[in-house]
Amino acid sequence: MRDAIARLPGSKIREVANAAMGRSDVLAFWFGESDEVTPEAVRDAAARSLHNGETFYSHNLGLPELRQALASYCSALHGPVDVERIAVTTSGVNALMLAMQLLAAAEDEVAAVVPLWPNLTAQAEIMGARVRRIALHPVQGRWTLDMDRLCEAVTPATRVLLINAPNNPTGWTLTRHEQQAILAHCRRTGTWIVADEVYERLHFGAGATAPSFLDVAGDDDHLVVAHSFSKSFLMTGWRLGWLVLPRGHLEAIGKLIEFNTSCAPVFVQRGGLAALTLADGFVPALAARLQACRDRLVNGLQALPGVTVASPPGGMYAFFRVEGEDDSLALAKRLVAEQGLGLAPGAAFGPEGEGWLRWCFASRDPARLDQGLQRLAAGMRL
Repeated sequence: MRDAIARLPGSKIREVANAAMGRSDVLAFWFGESDEVTPEAVRDAAARSLHNGETFYSHNLGLPELRQALASYCSALHGPVDVERIAVTTSGVNALMLAMQLLAAAEDEVAAVVPLWPNLTAQAEIMGARVRRIALHPVQGRWTLDMDRLCEAVTPATRVLLINAPNNPTGWTLTRHEQQAILAHCRRTGTWIVADEVYERLHFGAGATAPSFLDVAGDDDHLVVAHSFSKSFLMTGWRLGWLVLPRGHLEAIGKLIEFNTSCAPVFVQRGGLAALTLADGFVPALAARLQACRDRLVNGLQALPGVTVASPPGGMYAFFRVEGEDDSLALAKRLVAEQGLGLAPGAAFGPEGEGWLRWCFASRDPARLDQGLQRLAAGMRL
């Protein structure tokens, strides 16, 4: 076994979830998904595809009609995106892994803005790259980026800069000015930007999306943007995503897809096509429901003494800490064992998240959030 693989840590979120295996009384907010099922129209489209016998391989890059629909979807949000820049992938995390395989080699430097969902930095380590961490800083619970520090850290030796915004777990979201400054700096250093923008539609400010690098970059910039159907279309279990690449990179990414998964299943892609037809109505309505859940949960957390939390501008998570609690894994295990409350430990997202807890507020029944708050208060004796 390669040393890089042996050194990969196990998921601390799974460790907490496994501790509650078999219990029906747990309120689970640990995973990054809503408890709402996928829209019926999407499920019906996939069922029809299966009924029609679409159980064979498709093109490496995805069904032509899905790629065209994705190009139109991205263009409507961010300006012209040509179909020759779109590749369909088997999930968003597969999209990110393909991007890392495309760009990062052993001993390359990959910089990452952290705390961060651990899969992203692990992908670079799997490739043998060295990860340099650029930490966000919390100010009264609100996470901020020190642009001077980022520009000092990203040098001509930096092959890839990895940014997830809106961010999992903190909800931190780049401003347009920050994006423009980062893009200009990476143009000077020759650094590729890999932007994980899977939460862009789960944005609680003005506009249909959070600021995207696609809004400011050219089609030949060193930029790869990863997307997923999982969050905005409630399709976590479907495993369907896509990449937006610079011109001239489709042939290479198609080869990588062939050597990884060959293609996304056709019936899943049919579900993706159906989801895109719902985007104008369904996605804004989902974002509005999530904003209501966010406000309900954050207000409840802020009312508890000793809790530090700020309202996240994007994503589906409240990231908070409890005064005097510095071991987030031990705290999460205690809350599950004693109170039946399932939260993700901040340490799962790197050392920068230690002492914090992540609460996924994507709940079809907001009353579950109130029950969770009661259990947290009981567990913390607040």
